[in-house]
Amino acid sequence: MVQANRPARIGMIVPSSNTCLEPMTYRILGDREDVTIHSTRIPVTRIALDSGSDRQFDAEGMRRAAELLATAHVDVIAWNGTSGSWLGPDHDREIVAEITAATGIPSTTSTLAYLDAFREFGLETVGLVTPYTADVNLEVVSRYAAEGVRVTGHRALGLSDNESFARVTPQELLPGSLELAAERPDALVYLCTNLYGAPLVARVEEETGVAALDSVAVTLWRCLQLAEAPLLDPRWGKLLA
Repeated sequence: MVQANRPARIGMIVPSSNTCLEPMTYRILGDREDVTIHSTRIPVTRIALDSGSDRQFDAEGMRRAAELLATAHVDVIAWNGTSGSWLGPDHDREIVAEITAATGIPSTTSTLAYLDAFREFGLETVGLVTPYTADVNLEVVSRYAAEGVRVTGHRALGLSDNESFARVTPQELLPGSLELAAERPDALVYLCTNLYGAPLVARVEEETGVAALDSVAVTLWRCLQLAEAPLLDPRWGKLLA
């Protein structure tokens, strides 16, 4: 429960090479004074399907980062990365259990926030846009299918260096987004908290009528829910308002 007489405090565990998540979160919140964001980082530099990449996301590292955030008396802690999308939701459920057991603070992850959104809004089909390599995308497709969500089509930019993801401009994402929206999924998903999908959401929704969900916005939306704070402006996703 958020303490009276102060804003809600959201703690975020951030991939070390991520340069999009924090500025985009502040941009989404705008001039709101009812919530503040507090971050700590864990080492993440590369996204691939191998043990070296997987070890970046171990639960012990997440717990240590969460314990640091807990000293700021945050009200919610989020692992603000999408690794559970290819490692599997159970991996993130383990992280959440570890964080909450260690700190007593409600927790979520970007992957679990997406699954919460899929259930809450009744989304059964999605188009998927990522900066990742195609094999990572296919693993995400499989993991989503196991959760009852079918990917109608996907676009992978073929990148693996995490820092490089944020150098992709929203305009570069637009053609693939429109192609995927033409297949009329229930929603488009911009999957990666280091990808500038959020600035495209309003345009894609207006031009296509298809709902769009960006990882930074979806994670923030779920954190606001857990903190019992007002949700987002509709321009960051009509479903998240």
